[in-house]
Amino acid sequence: MEIKIDRDTLLKGISRVQGILEKRSHMPILSTVLLTTKVDELEISATDLEIGFQNSYPVEIIKPGSITISGKRLFDITRETDSKNIYISEKENNWIYISDNNAHYNLSSLPADEFPVLTEPEDTVMIEIDSKVLAEMINKTIYSITMEEAEFKLSGVFMERINKDGEDFLRMVGTDGHRLSLINKRVPGIEKIEMKDGVMIPKKGLIELNKLSLENGGILFGVKQNNLVAKQRKALIIIRLLDTKFPDYRNVVPAQEEAKQNTVTVNRRSLLEAMKRMMIIRGDQYQTVKMNMGLDYLEMASVNPDLGNVEERIEIKYEGKPMGMGFNPKYFIDTLQSMHSDIVYLNSKDQTSPCLITGDQDDGFLGLIMPMKV
Repeated sequence: MEIKIDRDTLLKGISRVQGILEKRSHMPILSTVLLTTKVDELEISATDLEIGFQNSYPVEIIKPGSITISGKRLFDITRETDSKNIYISEKENNWIYISDNNAHYNLSSLPADEFPVLTEPEDTVMIEIDSKVLAEMINKTIYSITMEEAEFKLSGVFMERINKDGEDFLRMVGTDGHRLSLINKRVPGIEKIEMKDGVMIPKKGLIELNKLSLENGGILFGVKQNNLVAKQRKALIIIRLLDTKFPDYRNVVPAQEEAKQNTVTVNRRSLLEAMKRMMIIRGDQYQTVKMNMGLDYLEMASVNPDLGNVEERIEIKYEGKPMGMGFNPKYFIDTLQSMHSDIVYLNSKDQTSPCLITGDQDDGFLGLIMPMKV
């Protein structure tokens, strides 16, 4: 293979796959990208066997062919040059020559036929979802995924189709056992997607889907043979779904939706900034903010015996009896940062029940945070 390609075009393509490449795999081929010429385009592919991605970019083809090359090395070379074009040529014995007219590189590579084949499942039923809708659903659930490696069943976002008042919705749910985030969106044609009892999308796959959604327009997606397939223009992502059963979350959420006798109405930004100040003296052993709700105020206090304490009072509207509760402020920060509403509502049945967070400008979304002992 022999090609000449615009530096910015190559950098865009190689940058896009850096999150997929395996850095410490026992299979060296997974740290490489596959470059394949297609008529007047260069197809760039990467995979870690759980996620596969490919996209095509304009290129000047001198000699067609396929090569593999270290994804990180190619990224570094492309990023560090100021030249307009980059020349890549395949040499004997799997050596690759790269030049920007100033620096000249000779890099060893692996045979292209060793690269895992990226196979799209046949006859996948695809529907279109607006990229902004998909991005919102991901950003409002991904932060709730557990960070604990042992909790495999919570290591992704659960996606299912639900029916409300005779209308089908796409739902995504994330939880780590201490908090939960859920969002429902109307997606035309969602009834065509085969999800049965729902599917689990791994966090890494969600990150790559979110990158795809940064482009405006529609994204085609479908589910087939334990894979989620997504396409936008010439880009293709294939994500292997997690083989695990998501816990039953419904016995937690409906009870909270019905228990709104204690409702706090508060400015989202005021609450968010106050929670950030509560975090300043937070430590590994002291992660709780105590919240006392009064008629027109919310008192917050955080204590760390090793550092000191912080207190703050913000204005609210409160319908309910005076109540004190303890929460992890980071959970509030994550939830509030994902929202767009100017005003949010906090609902708790009692001091031992979760806090439900909603907002009028965050249609279909709710966040749920479990209380802590104070």
